[in-house]
Amino acid sequence: MVSETVNVNLTADVEARPVAVLVQKASQFESRVFIQSGDKRINAKSIMGMMSLGLSQDAEVTVSAEGEDEQDAVEGIVSYLKNVG
Repeated sequence: MVSETVNVNLTADVEARPVAVLVQKASQFESRVFIQSGDKRINAKSIMGMMSLGLSQDAEVTVSAEGEDEQDAVEGIVSYLKNVG
């Protein structure tokens, strides 16, 4: 399992579109991908789960992945979260 902590770069409270793009990006990987914020750990491939996370500007989250392409998955999601705003 690979994980990395990142501060989310959003210009305002996250809307549906950035979350939908995040879910699409996570779904490109074979690995299981999770985003953790506080004590909530959500499957990054679940649109409903990700919407319930309520990400906001500068929120600190941990991206983790487990599987064949785990390193690429974490790097891809972290890059997106740093540059989404």
